[in-house]
Amino acid sequence: MRVLMYAAPLWGDGRLASIREIAEAHAISENHLMKVVHRLGQLKLLHTVRGRNGGLRLSRPPGEIRVGTVIRLLEQDSILVECFESKSGCRLQGRCGLARVIAEAHEAFFVALDRYTLADVLPRGAPVKFKGWPDDRGRLVSAPTSRKGSAT
Repeated sequence: MRVLMYAAPLWGDGRLASIREIAEAHAISENHLMKVVHRLGQLKLLHTVRGRNGGLRLSRPPGEIRVGTVIRLLEQDSILVECFESKSGCRLQGRCGLARVIAEAHEAFFVALDRYTLADVLPRGAPVKFKGWPDDRGRLVSAPTSRKGSAT
């Protein structure tokens, strides 16, 4: 989500974000981000450009990317409880009411996420601007700034 949130303010201006600047902005390993960006590209959430002047950008406007969709795509194999697996060793499988309750809660979680788009969750008036973090106009902020006493 942080990669998508970083790229969102740049939507439509033609600028590409680099893995290096996102890694610096969020203090995340570049190697880890390369894997994340690759997966987001496979899922058609990002458009990636290889090469010296390459980078990444959103594949569509931030208002068209649903948070629930992103989480579903990225967490397809998230098993909440053992009995959701086909080869569960639970002796209560098929007779327990807990699985139904957990499944209902799991679906409610995604219904809530589906109400929001990437545009809805972008930082607004964030207390800290990181080096390389796009401002509201998509321009890179060159020096960190923060409000005194704010949580970071």
